[in-house]
Amino acid sequence: MTPDNTPQKFAAEFDFVADCHAHGMGGVLHTPCQRAEALSELAGCDIRVKLENLQATGSFKERGAYAKLMSLTADERARGVVAASAGNHAQGVARHGRRLGIDTVIFMPVGTPAIKVNATRAQGATVELAGADFDAASKLADEYCAAQGRVLVHPFDDALVMAGQGTVATEMLADQPDLDVIIVPIGGGGLASGVALTAKRIKPGIEVIGVQADLFPAFHNLFHNGQRPVGGMTLAEGIAVREPGALTRRIMTGQLDDVLLVDERTIERALNLFLTRMRVLPEGAGAVALAAVLAHPDRFAGRKVGLVLTGGNIDTRLLSSLLLRDLARSGRLARFRIELIDVPGQLSAVSRIIAEAGGNVTDVAYHKTFSDLPAKVTYIDISLEAQDAAHMDRIHAALRQDGFKVEFADY
Repeated sequence: MTPDNTPQKFAAEFDFVADCHAHGMGGVLHTPCQRAEALSELAGCDIRVKLENLQATGSFKERGAYAKLMSLTADERARGVVAASAGNHAQGVARHGRRLGIDTVIFMPVGTPAIKVNATRAQGATVELAGADFDAASKLADEYCAAQGRVLVHPFDDALVMAGQGTVATEMLADQPDLDVIIVPIGGGGLASGVALTAKRIKPGIEVIGVQADLFPAFHNLFHNGQRPVGGMTLAEGIAVREPGALTRRIMTGQLDDVLLVDERTIERALNLFLTRMRVLPEGAGAVALAAVLAHPDRFAGRKVGLVLTGGNIDTRLLSSLLLRDLARSGRLARFRIELIDVPGQLSAVSRIIAEAGGNVTDVAYHKTFSDLPAKVTYIDISLEAQDAAHMDRIHAALRQDGFKVEFADY
């Protein structure tokens, strides 16, 4: 694969988008790029976060969508557009298509989070749920586009789309000109390509590092000549792309300084840290830049690091599950399995001990019929909250001290 080291090749597209940006970018926000003090202390570097989750559609994707739609001729606008997306690109195309009077049809993979599907329909687009993943949906979109004579708005493999996404870097370096490095997620590569080309045009010495989920290391394999398998269920579904674009892979090969991988546990931890330490809401893909810092602390120690929080469109049911999992891992939520003699007053005694120790019971499940214990012995699963892991251990010890047989049960 030949790297593309000639940013001037795309000068016309980037100049067009720079003019759009100077004139307000169709209502696309200049989002804050602010220092995250708590995250900086935790990670050992100076972290500045670009909050693209604050966009009207909850994602950076509307930058590229707007740029592409603005470039269309009157005839192309009249024919309408089609796009494939796991969610965020869909909303960007739908929003700006409606604002510009362009009919939009979006192909989204089956299983796309409901929040993204509903938000896209609310913007006026026709949504077709088809294909098991982005690649399958993209193939169907291509076929539909050819059959209907519409214009394809590709989510990443398009110079105008890349230039639109590159305005993220324009704003980051305007707000934080002393950044040493920008970390950006890679799915298909449109954001990483646009950010790298733009950032290095503004500040040639800056590092731009891409990051992928280790279940979808498609470009990491190309960049590092690896053979890691691609596929699986990732929290970062927004970057779960099996192949980068033909154009973006050449640009990223020539412009990125490194590509890192992060596992699911680290992505989940990063997401929870954004929520609990910075009080901002990311989706899984939006958290991978922070995950890269957590996974490779020595790589960024003492440096001024810009993270692109790319979006915040997370399914509320998934968010609830992640928050509870974080509470359990931190020891603030636990479930005890307690063996009881089947006589009156045992449950009251357990409740009294927990209350006196300062715990809060959230759920009780009483098991008697489906048990291999002796007939006069039963057990309960009791979920409770504590202040922290040490407090939970004290509650556990208090129950055992009173003679109860207690084990921590897995969630």
